[in-house]
Amino acid sequence: MTFWYSVVSQRINFRGLPEDFKALTNTNDVRKRIERLVKEIAEAQEHLGKVQAPNLKAGDRLDSVKDSEEKVNAQFENARKKAKKVRTSFEKIKTDRYRRFQGCFEPVAQKIDEIYKQLSRDPSAQAFLGPDNTEEPYLEGIQYNCIAPGKRFRPMDNLSGGEKTVAALALLFAMHARNPSPFFVLDEIDAALDNTNIGKVASYIVDSARANMQLIVISLKEEFYNKADGLVGIHPIPANCTVSGVLTVDLTPFKTSGHDHSMLDATNAPHSER
Repeated sequence: MTFWYSVVSQRINFRGLPEDFKALTNTNDVRKRIERLVKEIAEAQEHLGKVQAPNLKAGDRLDSVKDSEEKVNAQFENARKKAKKVRTSFEKIKTDRYRRFQGCFEPVAQKIDEIYKQLSRDPSAQAFLGPDNTEEPYLEGIQYNCIAPGKRFRPMDNLSGGEKTVAALALLFAMHARNPSPFFVLDEIDAALDNTNIGKVASYIVDSARANMQLIVISLKEEFYNKADGLVGIHPIPANCTVSGVLTVDLTPFKTSGHDHSMLDATNAPHSER
């Protein structure tokens, strides 16, 4: 049997080999280098075999993710616009709320010291209002402090009953100056006042407050009676059941004529009703 083979002559370009490969001349060195390269190729092939096969549907998945991203971005943009609109509305309401609060608070705060001085009949007396929160005063409380005539500063809780009454009246009349009402009903405001302070309060009502409003003062102190334009008295009437009588006295004629209030003749006697 005869075998035929042919040898194909082929030229190999060694220019792309690294310089250290070109420097090899010994056959053993070449063989060792080839063996090392074969080993590295085998390790690389083994490593590639362990790597998970690529997901051929990754492109479709990427397109789906991009669509979802566009939808989320659109929702985010809508939410951002809504948030901006709500924030603008909130700031507008906040500004309007602050303006309305200050429109009421500032006139009262500016007037209260003047009224407290008039009620105390002493220029050394001081009263002042201050918010706990200056930026948003309507969210927290308002501090009200008074310095009574001839005394040092003390918290409101440490003032006497009469001093608290005068301070409360100053606040009441300061609020009335901001938003006047047609009349006041004051129920025994003199209960904690001594005669001196009753005279001061009654004089303030006659000199300042009465010109702007009508007042009905319920009192058991005669210091208030002689400052009034008229008196209304309630008294029990003996009967089988509880019956009240009403006495009314118009003091205006006695003030205009200069007569003493206690001088009542028969024509000006109290009028009684049952």
